[in-house]
Amino acid sequence: MTILLLSLFLFLFLGVPIAYSLGLSALCYFVVHEPGLMVVMPQRLMAGMDSYALIALPLFIFMGQLMNASGITRRLIDYCMLLVGRFRGGLGLVNVSSSMLFGGISGSSASDTASIGSILIPEMKRRGYPEDFAAGLTVASSTMGMIIPPSIPMVLFAVTAQESVGKLFLGGVIPGLMVGVFQIVFTLWISARKDYPKEDTEFELRTFLVETGRSAYILLLPVFVVGAVVFGVATATESAGLGVFYAIVIGCFLTRRLTRAEFIKALRQSILTSAKIMIIIAFSKLFIWILAYERLPDGLAEMVKGFDLSLFWLMMLMIVIILLAGTFIDVSPAILLLTPIFLPMVIAAGGSPILFGVVLVVGLAVGACTPPVGNCLNVCSVISGLGIGTIFRGALPFLAANVLTLFLIVLFPSLVLWLPSLLMD
Repeated sequence: MTILLLSLFLFLFLGVPIAYSLGLSALCYFVVHEPGLMVVMPQRLMAGMDSYALIALPLFIFMGQLMNASGITRRLIDYCMLLVGRFRGGLGLVNVSSSMLFGGISGSSASDTASIGSILIPEMKRRGYPEDFAAGLTVASSTMGMIIPPSIPMVLFAVTAQESVGKLFLGGVIPGLMVGVFQIVFTLWISARKDYPKEDTEFELRTFLVETGRSAYILLLPVFVVGAVVFGVATATESAGLGVFYAIVIGCFLTRRLTRAEFIKALRQSILTSAKIMIIIAFSKLFIWILAYERLPDGLAEMVKGFDLSLFWLMMLMIVIILLAGTFIDVSPAILLLTPIFLPMVIAAGGSPILFGVVLVVGLAVGACTPPVGNCLNVCSVISGLGIGTIFRGALPFLAANVLTLFLIVLFPSLVLWLPSLLMD
């Protein structure tokens, strides 16, 4: 284990990508400690990707890319402007509420940052909002894309932990909404203190009903995709395929923005993103096999039993580790590495795998917004032209919403478990 872990940290320190660091550290383990097991490497690499449930990942990614290409972002922003634009800090509130809606469509925080940030960050700067506030709020609010279903990280955790995708989707609904509500409260408070502008909009019931009708085909997409899984109409993979079909219909016949060139671009981006994730999955499964072969998860679970920690304090300790890991490891490899280590501990302490999965994703969503690795920070830096340090400082007050949500769902697990037990048990 010393060889395995030290070589992993060495390769990461040298800047080797996480997927290849995992593979090279596994190779070092076999060469130095277990040469006779070298034959396992190709077997485990292929076995790691040989899962029907994993087909859902590229399909959900493709669905999000198609919705991006279909021009729905502007429609969602206009809809949110009607709802909250008249309040102090109206564009900031539009930023958060748009992310709440967009998160239920794209399933990806980076897509949220790119789509909403490219429109709202320049507009907020033009209206007099500080640059760091506009960029930081965009990054922090995009974390809801990982939590509100359909969520790509939730699918990845479900495959890794052999849990129900539908239950994980439902478990993320209330925490995702909590993050959004807390960020709205923080935005209102900061905007009132600093006298940020209101937007010249008025709420009229008739206009609201008309706009809701016009946007219904977008707003119903998460219900359509998640509901198919929850109510047993389709598996997660089939639901993702239906979502892709739905997105094509929207782009071709409703918004009419999905051209052949945009379709090919979305397909290409989805292939590249999916390939990156699958390479990480393959090498991480090999790494996880070695951990299981050395009985590390079982040993840690027994050690935790000896400490006699309550589930609450065990989860709080894990939250600290997850937040630290998220600053150095991207979301997908972090899920694949931490799940087989921590999940047996949670189960041994009497905890729910669904609760742990939601805690893991919410915690890693913060890591997506923290330097030096944070994907959302890097995407926002390209869009805004600001350094990642400046953006992170602007995001800090709003990331507190994620941390507060983490504390509350550990303190009150029913916030996560109520919907899955109500609709699926």
